[in-house]
This record gives sequence, structure tokens and C-alpha cells, in this order.
Amino acid sequence: MKNILVVFTGGTIGSVATDGTIDTSGSTSFKLLQLFQQHCENHRQIHFDTLQPLQILSENLAPRAWKTIIEAMEAARPDQYDGVIVTHGTDTLAYTACALSFYFNASSIPILMVSSDYPLDHPKANGLENFICAVEFILQKIGTGVFVPYRNQQQITQLHHGTRLACSLQLSGDFFSVQGKSYMQFENRRFSLLNPPAQQTTAKNIPLKTDFSERILMIKPYPGLDYKRFNLDNVDAVLHDLYHSGTACASLQWGENHSLVEFIKRCEKQGTTVYLAPAIQSADAYQSTQTLIEQDAKIIWNMSIEAAYVKLLLAYGNFDDKREIMDFMNEDIAGEHI
Repeated sequence: MKNILVVFTGGTIGSVATDGTIDTSGSTSFKLLQLFQQHCENHRQIHFDTLQPLQILSENLAPRAWKTIIEAMEAARPDQYDGVIVTHGTDTLAYTACALSFYFNASSIPILMVSSDYPLDHPKANGLENFICAVEFILQKIGTGVFVPYRNQQQITQLHHGTRLACSLQLSGDFFSVQGKSYMQFENRRFSLLNPPAQQTTAKNIPLKTDFSERILMIKPYPGLDYKRFNLDNVDAVLHDLYHSGTACASLQWGENHSLVEFIKRCEKQGTTVYLAPAIQSADAYQSTQTLIEQDAKIIWNMSIEAAYVKLLLAYGNFDDKREIMDFMNEDIAGEHI
């Protein structure tokens, strides 16, 4: 008998569509287990325990929700189970996957996050297939850590590292790992390795508090971004997203208010550190990137923007010393470094 803990948090996988509106429903979460038992002959070999610490659509999630989920999981003593499955909405799936990956960085069991692109009673919904993949991952003892199984429409189910899942593509329900490098694929109850890690890393076992800073500002770049609109009061650090080539506007051509270089100088005067991500470390870089580096912006190399953001929240929530913060950011603790 295998023992699996299922943690319901809401999302589309726990919702129903009524009169044109999709919203969470208290009974729908458990419908997932009923569907699994109807479709899987080996369900009698599995005992499911359940928790429901949250019941929200994931677009309504704030970092404090991660604290609620984590503390509920810890109270259930996850090590007594063969694995844990967390159901979740798709909108903020990549962020929560990072939060669980970093916090449970030395987990001795698999933790899998399962979502659905449509409510479970929709004929195109992938929630049940994603859940079946998660259960099989646990039953077959494939590995430990945090993973996200997800089947894009008309594709084979992919298994993603929790810290390498990117947010869904725009106007789409499809998910991919950063650089398109899924960890495994799942077909006919078999897992096949797609992208093995470049080097084997051992669990670091870095103990962390469930404290996610609320004083981090994330800024997305776009043509015409006006930095004077940002108030830096009560901001300890800024995470500035970059274009795909690791760049942002470093020019004064359109005025100081549109230059990231000038914004970094302003932040420095207020004692606010600016971090930049994502960027791939290589022998060559664009002139704009070099200029930003020369301004003492901290580049978070080889990490997705989702992972960089969540890791910064934990860093500033757990450490006071800036050296400790940078050491934590630079260390690969959950396979987040590409």
C-alpha cells in the first residue's frame, strides 16, 4: 500500500463552470480522486490523505499563501508519505512551484504540483492526466524533489523541474521549461529522461523560515518604461526583468526617466539593491548589459525570472546581511541554475 498526501488549494482543477463563470467549489477538489479511482485499476493499492488549506483561484494568490500551504504540509508530517501532490491553479503555478522547491530543498520524497487547463468536467481538461502522471511518478519512485507534470494540448505529458517551469505562454494554456528543456516525458505509464542534469548535485538541506519578504519590487521592461513612476519607499530590493537577450534600456537618448542606468543610481542613493534577471552568462554580452553591470546592478545569472523572484523573497525574508543574501542567491539549492 502506497500512502500519498493530496493538498488541495483550489484553481481551475478545483473549479466548476456555472452560467459562464469559473470559480472554485468545495466538492470539486475531491472529484479528482473520484475520477482517478474510476480510470485507474491500481487505485486500491493507494491510500490518499487530503488537506485543503486554501480554496482560491491562483491569480488571487499572494506570497503569504505559500506560508499557509507549507505550514499545512509540514503539520501533516510529509516524510511519513511516499509522496505529496499539491493541486494548484495555472496562473501562478510556476511561482508556487519555485516556492515549494526552495523551501523543501532537501525533501526525501517527491512533491508534485498538478493543475488543469479546464475544469475537470470539460472534455478537453488535462487535470486527470496530469494527476495520473504525478501518482505514477510516486509509485515508480522516479526521484525526489519538486516537479510539475503537465500535458499541453495535443502533446505528450512533460515533467518539469519545479524551479525551471516558466509561466504559461500568452493567450495559451501551454507550459514549458525554460529553454524548452523539460526534464522527462511520460507516455504509456513510462518515464523517459529528456534532459539529464549537467552535473549531479546533492541536497544542500538549507533550513529556511516560511518568511517571504513583502518589500521586493519587480519591474517588467517595455518600450517607454518611465522609472519616475516608481515609489521606492518600503522597498528593500528591485528585481528588474530583462528582455530575452539579457538587456534593458541603458540609453539616455529618450531622457533620464527612461534609463535603467539612472534608475539604478537612484536606487543606490536610497540603499535599494537592484537585481537583474534572466540572463545567460557567456563570453560576450550586449553593450547595454555591460553598462548595467558597471553600475553595480546584481545580475542573477542562469535562472528564470520566476525562480529569481521567489528566491529573492526568501532571501530577504530569511537573511539580513547582504553577503548572506548574495551567497544564497548564487548557490544552486533546488536545480534552479540552467
